[in-house]
Amino acid sequence: MIATAVAVLAVAGCSNRDTEAAAATPVVHVAETGGSLKGDFGPPQGKPIDAVLTSPPNVPPPTGRNYPAKVIVTLDVVEKEMPISEGVTYTFWTFGGTVPGSFIRVRQGDTVVFHLRNMPDSKMPHNIDLHGVTGPGGGAASSFTAPGHVSRFTFKALNAGLFVYHCATAPVGMHIANGMYGLILVEPPEGMPPVDREYYVMQGDFYTTGKYREKGHQNFDMQKGIDENPTYVLFNGSEGALTGDNALKANTGENVRLYVGNGGPNLVSSFHVIGEIFDKVWFEGGTRFNENVQTTLIPSGGAAIMDFHLEVPGSYVLVDHSIFRAFNKGALAILKADGAERPDIYTGKEVDAMYLGDRAAPNLAAVSTAAQSAKSGELTVEEQVNAGQALFAGTCSTCHQANGEGMPGVFPPLAKSDYIAADAKRVPQIILHGLQGPVTVNGKDYNSIMPPMNQLTDDEVANISTYVLNSWGNKGGRVTKEEAAAIRKLKPANASEGH
Repeated sequence: MIATAVAVLAVAGCSNRDTEAAAATPVVHVAETGGSLKGDFGPPQGKPIDAVLTSPPNVPPPTGRNYPAKVIVTLDVVEKEMPISEGVTYTFWTFGGTVPGSFIRVRQGDTVVFHLRNMPDSKMPHNIDLHGVTGPGGGAASSFTAPGHVSRFTFKALNAGLFVYHCATAPVGMHIANGMYGLILVEPPEGMPPVDREYYVMQGDFYTTGKYREKGHQNFDMQKGIDENPTYVLFNGSEGALTGDNALKANTGENVRLYVGNGGPNLVSSFHVIGEIFDKVWFEGGTRFNENVQTTLIPSGGAAIMDFHLEVPGSYVLVDHSIFRAFNKGALAILKADGAERPDIYTGKEVDAMYLGDRAAPNLAAVSTAAQSAKSGELTVEEQVNAGQALFAGTCSTCHQANGEGMPGVFPPLAKSDYIAADAKRVPQIILHGLQGPVTVNGKDYNSIMPPMNQLTDDEVANISTYVLNSWGNKGGRVTKEEAAAIRKLKPANASEGH
């Protein structure tokens, strides 16, 4: 009985102390923006303003206003053929002639007069659904526009945030998959916190009749879209749009802001910058931010804003961390940061090729040149070698080294290789089917595993093989696309299963 009474008193004492502690702890109330109910700041003031629209990856300057205005937005629908990868073209449907479409920047409370112009040479009618619009259809019902026509509608931007816009003409998925999406930023009344650089990046998934990097013009594949099986997953509409010569640029000591959207039409993005941590992420494009974030989810038809400070120079790789999309479907971009080394923060050698793949090169123009020559039937060995060198830099050089020397005891050399000299067709065969089991190269024994690189197209296999045969003291030779295709069908006994 005494023990029970003591226990009851102890519990009561703890309960009282907990209650007193809770009462002493101040309750923090997070201020609410009020949403659309508080987003109307009255009629527009001053003269109408023509909105500054920018092509990706550029972002218009801040509005710099403390009052609502009438903002005129004029956006053109342009259907055009553009590269989707080196040597691969696709007919995109665009807002403003780019994928993603032009970046639009307004202020909360602005009255936006929107003009949508569908170019006379378009083959399809189009419209626009802006997720930043309050009203049925987001403007889609008011903006259905036939080729050679213009539509106009007006809306008040009541909610601050970063919003996707896209075409909503049936079949909606097809219009979005062809590149019809972009971002509109509705600044809060106080504006966004100032940074040194702002960039516009938008992910999209694309569905082509041909396989990844299959050369020539590719058409849209509706069944792949329905099956949610994209050929490409890309930043800013084409593979390499933000790599090499087109990489984003910044300096150490600067604060960088990315406005990142996901046009979809199907996939969710796991957006990540290799080697950086986001200081702030305005998740889902809203007005709240999280801090110290490694990877952030961006839904299809959604967006996010992220800030980070650059301390260390080098190449920072932007990826969808659903990682096969980055290295095998194209969802990869580069931010190049220049500045003094900071060994107090980070030290070690930087191996771009490991992360960047063939995007470590300044550009892949040689691949496009080879593809164009192959199409016309005038492909030379020199063009194959140049294209193969660019592809080898990312696909093969990490293991076999840029000089073809390999790694002693691990990866056999390609340079002056008696194994290759004995049969030149071993090069495309091993690329396509891999190799496992013991081999002797230049008098030394090796017993490692080479995984198959059968994701490469026949063009790529032929060009890489031709480069190897004509480099580092090898005796020369040539592999054609047709030979690569034939070798692809024949699996040797010592083929590798990849592990």
